[in-house]
Amino acid sequence: MTNFSDVINNTVSFSEFNRGQAGKIFKNVKQTRAKLVMKNNVPECVLISPEDYKQIVDDYNDLLLLLDAIERISNADPKEMYTQEEAVKMFGLTRERLEDDEVFQTAKKRIISIDKKPLP
Repeated sequence: MTNFSDVINNTVSFSEFNRGQAGKIFKNVKQTRAKLVMKNNVPECVLISPEDYKQIVDDYNDLLLLLDAIERISNADPKEMYTQEEAVKMFGLTRERLEDDEVFQTAKKRIISIDKKPLP
């Protein structure tokens, strides 16, 4: 993903759009990954690649889920908690089924990429 300071240093004037340079600007966004559009010397908007936009939205949604999980954990009564083994039994699941689950594998990959070390 693009670093914000890189975007600040990679500006384009709004008037360039009015001069028919949109195609050139969009092509450059694909190469530099972001452009800060200035109008009357004031930041107007940021152009980013679709990939960066998707990553930002995914990261934002992951953050919301993490904050929700932290809140639930901090407000939870330990007497009402279950171990993973107990939950697996309650729902009739197996460890193998959980490990085959796409959500589990995606979460595991993200955690590994964050921690840079594999899970057990």
